Amino acid sequence: MPEQWHAPATRGESRPDLAQWWQGFRDPLLSELVTRALAANPDLDAARARLRAARAALRGSRGAFLPSVGASAQASRRDTSGSSQPAVDSYQAGFDASWEIDVFGGLRSAARASRADLARAAANLDDVRRSLAAELALGYIDARSAQERLAVAQRNLGYQDESVQITGWRSQAGLVSTLDLEQAKLLRAQTAATIPQLQASFQGAANRIALLLGEPAGSVTARLEAGGAIPAAPVSIEAGIPADLLRRRPDVIAAERSLAAEVARIGVARADLFPALRLSGVLSSTAASVGDLGASADRSLVAGITAPLFQGGRLRARLAQQRASADAALAVYRGTVLGALEEAESALVTVDAARRREEQLALAEDAALAALQLADAQYRAGLIDFQSLLDAQRSLLGTQDGRVVARAARSTGAIQLYKALGGGWVPSAETEVTQ
Repeated sequence: MPEQWHAPATRGESRPDLAQWWQGFRDPLLSELVTRALAANPDLDAARARLRAARAALRGSRGAFLPSVGASAQASRRDTSGSSQPAVDSYQAGFDASWEIDVFGGLRSAARASRADLARAAANLDDVRRSLAAELALGYIDARSAQERLAVAQRNLGYQDESVQITGWRSQAGLVSTLDLEQAKLLRAQTAATIPQLQASFQGAANRIALLLGEPAGSVTARLEAGGAIPAAPVSIEAGIPADLLRRRPDVIAAERSLAAEVARIGVARADLFPALRLSGVLSSTAASVGDLGASADRSLVAGITAPLFQGGRLRARLAQQRASADAALAVYRGTVLGALEEAESALVTVDAARRREEQLALAEDAALAALQLADAQYRAGLIDFQSLLDAQRSLLGTQDGRVVARAARSTGAIQLYKALGGGWVPSAETEVTQ
């Protein structure tokens, strides 16, 4: 792991609570939606079920260390047709037990593999939480961005309606050509054409949020339509050091535990090459009546060794296959770590670039608004042509829309950075792995 980030790492006065990073956006509705999603998302339910299955598999592997005991009972009657002999009843009951002594560690290796599988399932559940919180927040930013861009378009549409009206009057008076009027109508129509697209973007984001909540599409539309600004990203985010990803990123933890499970299974395959020692015992009793069972009993205790002599190379092939699986898991783990580093580095660059872009667009918006006011006054006074006014209107619309997009990009970058740093989950009793 590198000692520090190559990208400009943002640093805060104190380390944020990565487990609930969305609280830093100070948007009550966003916090409410994330909390609801973490309680009812269907993907989380599936991950919890896989965790329960892995926990049951671990209990099963531990049970292999203990003797297995069975009981049997049988009753029979023999009656020969046409014979003068009376019917003969027979009752039999018995117990049998067997125990495999783990001389070469095959059972211990299997238990270690199951424990690693359980830890991987727990990490996968935490990774679903991490991704779910980020995806819902990104959808929320998309919805608020579409709303603000829609407001910008509608506000500029009002300016352009006024220009169409003024140009129409001046055209009727013969002060300007019909070309000015048609250009004013063109710009107004182009702006109006963006409104349905922005409305569709808002509804699509609202539907994605409902899906993440495990609810029907449209269930949160009314709450979002009440309005709200794009939640501002925290001014600074403490990125820590790259090595923090090894313990904070649940996908990295899951990949490491998957590698541990595959390495443990090498021990299982290797143990199959050596003899197995088993102890077995039987206690049985046979009598003519149930009450006489136990009066006499047959007992046996057997210790046996079984060893593979010739298996056609299957056992060694299985060992080689398992070693190759471990090598593949190692490659996946290294790739996961490198991917986590790349994701964090890219998020740091995005946050820094979005911050600087928004700052410049804020200055550009002020200049564009002042330019439009001057152009409008000069056009009314007949000092400039209509093309100059149109250019000023286009500049204001583009700049205001760009600033909204930049503000959303900054918040989106912060969310992606929190996700890349491994935020969005906290160890709990649900994902605790018993040693």
